[in-house]
Amino acid sequence: MNELVTGDAVVLGLRPAKLPSRALALVIDLVVVWTVYLLVSIGIAVSTGALDDAAVTALSIASFLLVLVGGPIAVETLSHGRSLGKMAVGLRVVRDDGGPIRFRHALVRGALGVVELLMSFGVIACVASLVSARGRRIGDVFAGTLVVRERVPVSQLAAVPPPPPWLVGRFAELDLSAVPDDLWLAVRQYLTRMRQLDASVGRSMVERLAGDLAARTGAPVPQGVPADAYLAAVLNERQARDARRAFGSPGVPGSAPAPAPAAFVPGPAAAPATAPASSSATSSSPSASHSPAPAPPATGFVPPA
Repeated sequence: MNELVTGDAVVLGLRPAKLPSRALALVIDLVVVWTVYLLVSIGIAVSTGALDDAAVTALSIASFLLVLVGGPIAVETLSHGRSLGKMAVGLRVVRDDGGPIRFRHALVRGALGVVELLMSFGVIACVASLVSARGRRIGDVFAGTLVVRERVPVSQLAAVPPPPPWLVGRFAELDLSAVPDDLWLAVRQYLTRMRQLDASVGRSMVERLAGDLAARTGAPVPQGVPADAYLAAVLNERQARDARRAFGSPGVPGSAPAPAPAAFVPGPAAAPATAPASSSATSSSPSASHSPAPAPPATGFVPPA
C-alpha cells in the first residue's frame, strides 16, 4: 500500500484511489459538465438565430473548449484537485510528491482528458488505470499527479506521541511567535502518521519539517537531537504554553495576575532571633523538649536569652 503526505498538510497517510471510486467521481463530473454544456448550447442556438453558419460553428467550438475542457481545468486549479465528483466520493488530485496541484498540472490532465475521457468515453482511462500500479491514467502520468483518497477513518487517527523526558522543558525559551499555523498542523499530523509512512518518505519529511521549524524559530536543531524528537518537544512546548495561557497561570501574557504576598504582622511569629536559641536549648537539654515554651509578651518584645 502506497501512502502519501499532502504538501499543504490537510491530511496525512493518503492512499491511491481505486478504479471504482474514480469511475464514480468521473460519472458525476461528466453529468455536471455535459448538463452545463447542453444548457450553453441551447442558449447559443436560441440567441444566434440571425448569425451565419460559420459564426454558429465558431461559438459551438468555443463553448466546447470553455465548458468541457476549460471548466474542469479551472475547477481543479481553484479547488487544488477537488472536482464536484471527487468531493462527493472523497478523492483528491495531488502531485507525485504529495503536494497540491497547480494550473500546469490541471492543464495537462484536462488536455489529455479530452482524448482519454471524452473521445473514448473513458475506455482509455480505465485501461491505463488498471495497468498502472497506482491507478494513474495517461494524463496523471504526463502531469505527474495522482488521485488519492482524502478521507481517513476516525479509527485510524492516532494521538501525538510525547517527547523524550530529557527534552521536556528544553525549549522553554524558544520564540514560537513566527511559526505559522499550517506548519504546526504539518508537524502534528506527521507525528501522528510517522509510523505509517515509508521510511525514505518519512525521513525526508521530518528533515524538511525540522528545518522549516528551526528557520521560523531562529534557533538551529540541537546537535544529537533526532529530528522527530525535536518536533515532538517543540510541539509539546507550544501546547504547554497554550495550556498555561488558557488556564491563567502566572507569568504568561494574558493570564491572571499572581496573588500579592501576605503583609508582615509584628508579634510572636516575628522573632527569628529566638529560633536558634530555642533549637539549641532543645537539643542540649532533653527535659526542655517536653516543657512548654514561655509565651512571649503581647507587645512583641522578647527578652534576651
